[in-house]
Amino acid sequence: MLAITNGTIIDGLGGDPRTGMTLLIENERITALGRQSEVAIPRGAQVIDAMGGSILPGLIDTHVHFTMEFPDVLRGLLTPPSLRLLLAIPRMRATLEAGVTTVRDAAGAPAGLKMAVERGIIAGPRMQVAISLISQTGGHGDGFYPCCADIGFFGGSFTDIPNGVADGVEEVRKAVREVLRAGADWIKLATTGGVLSTSDAPTSSQLTVDEIATAVYEAAAQEKRCMAHAQGSQGIKNALLAGVVSIEHGVYLTEELIDMMLKQDAYLVPTLIAPLSVIEFSQGHPDLLPPMMAIKAVSVVEAHQKSFRMAVEAGVKIAMGTDSGVGRHGENGKELLLMVKNGMTPMQAIQASTAEAAQLLHLKDELGTLEVGKLADVIIVDGDVLNDIASIANPANVKLVLKDGLAAKNMLEVPVPTLAGLA
Repeated sequence: MLAITNGTIIDGLGGDPRTGMTLLIENERITALGRQSEVAIPRGAQVIDAMGGSILPGLIDTHVHFTMEFPDVLRGLLTPPSLRLLLAIPRMRATLEAGVTTVRDAAGAPAGLKMAVERGIIAGPRMQVAISLISQTGGHGDGFYPCCADIGFFGGSFTDIPNGVADGVEEVRKAVREVLRAGADWIKLATTGGVLSTSDAPTSSQLTVDEIATAVYEAAAQEKRCMAHAQGSQGIKNALLAGVVSIEHGVYLTEELIDMMLKQDAYLVPTLIAPLSVIEFSQGHPDLLPPMMAIKAVSVVEAHQKSFRMAVEAGVKIAMGTDSGVGRHGENGKELLLMVKNGMTPMQAIQASTAEAAQLLHLKDELGTLEVGKLADVIIVDGDVLNDIASIANPANVKLVLKDGLAAKNMLEVPVPTLAGLA
């Protein structure tokens, strides 16, 4: 049994932070949370002193790509698929050590990566996976480059990742069924162009409403849901009309689209850090990133941040996502800093990264808040994150990461049982 004391509890429910509390963990679950005077620490329990830090639920990142890191096309050409899969392992570890205990991999990771975590073979966040990105020919997920070779990131690298390029209702239907057969938890659709594609603009709309609706129907038939890479306004609208529940990026939102999202209870996963990561990479490696991608990244930043502020003000449901893989893994906390800089309160940013993200992933009964009976995904961050949200942006400030009550990271001078799969 573990007992955590001497910290500020931020439970993810949005209420005032609480001090003078004791959190008890037995096996994989939270068994008690209350004032120190009311919660007796059992004899033999291991006491963890939070040293005045912030005690939060494990963070949830609803948009990552573990089989990518930076848009380095040349490196991708020189990397065998087997090595590409193995490179995901340290990225997953870095993400976990940043305090992220649950993710949704938004294409590129086969179901076997998720299974390896579940079986304790490797250490990583618990995962939901989209596996492939379903795209029209020439769309954002089509890896056919001007050199006339398919070097796509989201299909073909592994035999258990179906190619998602599909045109017309029946091809989309078959592609969705293939991705579901491969073990997908989500179906991801490219309903607009994007920054890191060679033959489209972020504002272009892709896939018809009928094609998107077919994907939504086929996913729902297997009790799954659809997420959409959606940056341009018309592509966002098409996704919402067809019943997609999670809009990724949402760069060019309008009042009409925000009203639609509110009426349909749809989520926005903003990934504010994504274009900034591309810009940073292009500045450091101007010889590696195709110029048109760098130009597109710069062009979307202002609209992206404006759309996010509009969504926050309107009360759209927002779940944290970073698009890590476009940038470096393990820097997930920087997204919270950007959300606060663009209109959220620190508490709202934390809720978007815990309770709201858990609700989007249908995990709210087990994760996202510090409550008795829930899984013990708990992190301790040095400092007061509500007064200085930047503290959570630095992984060095994350002193303890518990996943299912086991330590995935422990920088405290207290022995805690360790998560399986840690080397």
